[in-house]
Amino acid sequence: MIEITDAQISSWINHYVWPLYRILAFFLIAPLFGARNVPQRVRILLGVTVTFLLAPMLPPMPDIEAVSLASTVVVAHQLVIGVALGFLVMTLFQVFVLAGQAIAMQMGLGYASMMDPANGISVTVLAQWYLTLVTLLFLAINGHLVVFEVLIESFYTMPVGQTGLMTESFYDLTLWGRWMFASAVSIALPAIGSLLLVNIAFGIMNRAAPSMNIFSLGFPMTMLMGLFVLWLSFNGVLATIHTAMAGLTDMMKTLVNIPL
Repeated sequence: MIEITDAQISSWINHYVWPLYRILAFFLIAPLFGARNVPQRVRILLGVTVTFLLAPMLPPMPDIEAVSLASTVVVAHQLVIGVALGFLVMTLFQVFVLAGQAIAMQMGLGYASMMDPANGISVTVLAQWYLTLVTLLFLAINGHLVVFEVLIESFYTMPVGQTGLMTESFYDLTLWGRWMFASAVSIALPAIGSLLLVNIAFGIMNRAAPSMNIFSLGFPMTMLMGLFVLWLSFNGVLATIHTAMAGLTDMMKTLVNIPL
C-alpha cells in the first residue's frame, strides 16, 4: 500500500505554488497578457497552465510552512519580482504610445482619440496605431519567447526564498522609466522637428501676407506633412524595436542578476 505523508504533499504543493506567484504577477501586468480586455480568469488560467508546464524545469523550491510569517515574506518577494519584470515589458510598449501622442499633438490630431482596450484609457488614434504595430512586430520577432526565457532563468539566478530585489534594483527601474521618456522623444523628434519648420514657415507667410487665411491652409498642410514624415520613418520602426528589445532584455537580466 502506498502511503503519502503530509510532508510529501506539502513538498508537491510548494513546488507549484511558489513559482505561481511570480509567474501570475508577471502575467497580470505584462502587455498582451495583462491587458484589461483580457478577463482575469483567463490570465489566472494562463498563469496556472504555464506554471504546471515550467515546474519540472525549475530548481527545487524551499520547504516553508504555507501558513507562516516566512511564507508571507516569500509571497511578497515573488509578487514584487513578477510585477517588476512585467513593468519593464510594459514600458517598451509605452515608448511608442508616448511617441504617438506627441506626434499627434503636433499634427493636430490630438482631438482624434479613441478608447485603448488594453489600458482602458483614451489615447489618440496615432498612438493606438503605433501600439498595434509594435504589438505585431513584437510577436513577429519572438519577443514574447525572449521574455519567457528571462522569466524562467530568473528562478535560477534569483531563486524562490526570503530574499528578493535589492534597493539598487528599484533605482534601476526609475532609470528605465527615464529611458522610456527619452526613447519616446527620440522617436517623435523627426516628426516634431519637421512640423515645427512647417509652423515657422506659415508664421513667416502670415507676417508677409496678413490677409491670407493661414488657419484654413496651415491645418491640412501640417497634417499632410506629418503623415508624410511618418511614412518616411516606417522603414526604421523595426530597427527601433530591435534596439529597444535588446535594451529591455539587458535590463531584465540585470534586474534578476542574469549574466549579460
